[in-house]
Amino acid sequence: MINSRERPKGFSVRLFLPEGDPDGVKTVEKSNWTGRGLVIPRSLFAETRARTELGHTGVYILVGPDEKSQLPRVYVGEGDPVGPRLEQHAKNKDFWTQAVAFTSKDQNLNKAHIQFLEYRLIDLAKVAKRCVLDNTNTPQPPSLSEADTAEAEGFLADVLLCLPVLGYGYFDEAPAPTQTTLEFILNAKGVKGNGYEASTGFVVRAGSQAVKSETKSIHGYLTDMRRSLAEQGVFVDRGQYFEMTQDYTFISPSTAAGVLLGRSANGRTGWKTPDGHTLKSIQDAEVDK
Repeated sequence: MINSRERPKGFSVRLFLPEGDPDGVKTVEKSNWTGRGLVIPRSLFAETRARTELGHTGVYILVGPDEKSQLPRVYVGEGDPVGPRLEQHAKNKDFWTQAVAFTSKDQNLNKAHIQFLEYRLIDLAKVAKRCVLDNTNTPQPPSLSEADTAEAEGFLADVLLCLPVLGYGYFDEAPAPTQTTLEFILNAKGVKGNGYEASTGFVVRAGSQAVKSETKSIHGYLTDMRRSLAEQGVFVDRGQYFEMTQDYTFISPSTAAGVLLGRSANGRTGWKTPDGHTLKSIQDAEVDK
């Protein structure tokens, strides 16, 4: 069943490049928000650690590749202030290549607020399962008043709007379909999947099935993705096939089809509406309008 949802309101995010380098340090500000973000490539951390933002209380995210997975490795932490914590990670954590820190411009975040933000981000990442968490311990939520909880949740909501803009959409669950969303079916090799297009990729529905065996010619990234989904609990063994335990967003319909079928696949022709129209024909018809 397809549920409707309220259309999100527009907002602006301002990125500033202090050194004029598109791949360098970035500051992040959002309309109607007291927070501020700072994106730091690891190679530039030494020359960036004196920035004012890192002297404030805040929450941070370390991002880098995972050696055994197609998913990124992510670590979430908090600091009061942020800078010394990032200096420790620059010495002791090898995996990360990017750090993004969020602090308050008016410095109204306290220790309890950022502990709450850390807890919530880790919890969201565990639910979304779009990254490999480097955190070995799950922090307990601090005791906050109703007003402080509302303030921290409001700050978090803006952080979650900024992160996908920066390319770090690891904390979002699959977007819900709308009343106009078309459902597609993949039916091959004895398994059946259901999914739909979203702005973030192609969403495969919970309950969809995936083959257990892979072809010899399968791309390595598909094998790695299937293994990661099994390790994350998105795939569960149902005997003759794997079953998806939750709605999950793939980067493309072809990746989604390849993961389910255990082989390279053209998702634009493999995914079809219940009446037999391919995703390709639907997309082509939209372009021709």
